[in-house]
Amino acid sequence: MVSLHRRRVLAALAGVSALPLLPSRSSSASQAGLVEANLVAAPARVQLVPPEYPATEAWTYNGALPGPVLRARQGDRLRVHVQNALAEPTTVHWHGIRLPNAMDGVPFITQRPIAPGGSFTYEFALPDAGTFFYHPHQRSYEQVGRGLAGALIVEERTLPQVDRDVLWVLGDYRLNADASVRGGFGNFMDASHAGRIGNSVTLNGRVPTERFHVRAGERVRLRLVNAASARVFALEFRGHEPWVVALDGHPVEPHRPDGGAVVLGPAMRADLILDMTAAPGSRHAVHDGFYRQQAYTFNELQYSDEPPLRARPAEPPRLPPNPLSEPELARADRHRVVFTGGMMGGMGGGMMGGMRGGMAWSVNGIANACGESDVPFEPMLVLRKGRSCVLDLVNDTAWHHPIHLHGHAFRVLMRNGQPTRHREWLDTVMLEPRERAEIAFVADNPGDWMFHCHVLEHQASGMMSCIRVG
Repeated sequence: MVSLHRRRVLAALAGVSALPLLPSRSSSASQAGLVEANLVAAPARVQLVPPEYPATEAWTYNGALPGPVLRARQGDRLRVHVQNALAEPTTVHWHGIRLPNAMDGVPFITQRPIAPGGSFTYEFALPDAGTFFYHPHQRSYEQVGRGLAGALIVEERTLPQVDRDVLWVLGDYRLNADASVRGGFGNFMDASHAGRIGNSVTLNGRVPTERFHVRAGERVRLRLVNAASARVFALEFRGHEPWVVALDGHPVEPHRPDGGAVVLGPAMRADLILDMTAAPGSRHAVHDGFYRQQAYTFNELQYSDEPPLRARPAEPPRLPPNPLSEPELARADRHRVVFTGGMMGGMGGGMMGGMRGGMAWSVNGIANACGESDVPFEPMLVLRKGRSCVLDLVNDTAWHHPIHLHGHAFRVLMRNGQPTRHREWLDTVMLEPRERAEIAFVADNPGDWMFHCHVLEHQASGMMSCIRVG
């Protein structure tokens, strides 16, 4: 088995572009249309590790890991027919998409789970361009942990000029020595600590063994999706200075990564402009140092010996904004949300019900499992449709929590009382231990919307709530 402690993990995405910058597509050529796809959730054997090891029995969409990349254009409608060939119920959640509540894929809240042998058709418009992804929301800590996830790319009406548009879906798996997926999903040790961190990191569904081949002078749009259930990545492109141009699918003022590394918690995404400014024939590490005791080379950029495509990079493109409503901060309703629990964090203190039923976390003192079973629940907040809302998020724990709001995007206004530099639009905000963040959004999408930690073991063990807009 491939282990982070014993072996380098190198990325495998071949191909060197020798073309000039790809031309932009005119908006007149991008008419809204219907994009239709079929997804079958089923077990399959995949070569997750190098071929000298056995194939892995995973849970897949269409027999692939990750699932097929779904592509559409901003303004299109997406219709996806999902068949469940698993031995247990499932759903599909379209993470980051602002869609009608009935299409959100949350079991018992927005739909009945898709029974084994059953099917369900999701259909919705795509108002925002960007990098999104899909995954189950039914027992997601195991279904995602066994492989169920895929990318959804919504292209801008006018594409930025790049030589290549490349997708990296990041994941990790906890494997046995025979490359089989280790059991023990949802155990209390994982749930009350950092979640299920795997021992084998993957890129686009494989523990890769080849370098990422590039050419000097080329420009790559690199789309990063963290599809892991708990692992946080912090990618540093050594010898290079990428530009961050979008976060969670939404454009941001181009900037260098804060602290030099692109940090992505589970479910978070980033679009980078990566200019190949090093010398022909050189090689450069992509380093992941989030877990300091387990830092490793995630990937390597291998330059060809060809002369540079161009002498110097152009200014990074500014992606067109998505049609999001700006919150009126002076008139906004304000609420405080406190996340508590976990080991080393006063687990059980102030929690209604304590640790009953394996609950380890709470939101405003309530350990909730809404969306995990057909049990009545009360929403944490009830917001009037169209009202602006500011949430003061308080992480009163010793652990990282990527907090995700369904059906909306929000601005991050403050961290620990200091204004944010980029005021980025996100759907998932990472809270560091003992950190506070202030987010703002317009509650313009009616329905019951999940609001939870996207470390999936945390979600299943209490850090899950619901915001009602109506």
